[in-house]
Amino acid sequence: MSLMQDFKKFALRGNVLDLAVAVVIGAAFGRIVTSFVNDVLMPPIGLLLGGIDFSEFIFTLKDATEEAAAVTINYGAFIQHLIDFTIVAFAIFMVIKVFEKAKRKEEAKPEPIAVIPEQEKLLAEIRDLLKVGK
Repeated sequence: MSLMQDFKKFALRGNVLDLAVAVVIGAAFGRIVTSFVNDVLMPPIGLLLGGIDFSEFIFTLKDATEEAAAVTINYGAFIQHLIDFTIVAFAIFMVIKVFEKAKRKEEAKPEPIAVIPEQEKLLAEIRDLLKVGK
């Protein structure tokens, strides 16, 4: 088998396609959460903290010169990313909990009892009687 055939077989398996869809949806979900944090959540938090913008939290290691930009540690951006991560992790946790609950409900449902038609019951009785009669 050629390398291209092996790759085609690998790429067209269901798991790879599911993974690709999950990555695309995950990336879109990440952008939505980032927007939620930056545009909805952080402005009120900054206001409660006296108008503080987390992106402005930096620690300057070396001031800027004419030849080089300032060297800074941007710990405000780090705080922002921690908040983003926490919200994404919690949202994924909640989605998984809802999915598991629905799955347990589905598994807990009793299977419907098959109704045997009267003709088949009579045929089974006749068969059993014939077996005993031999």
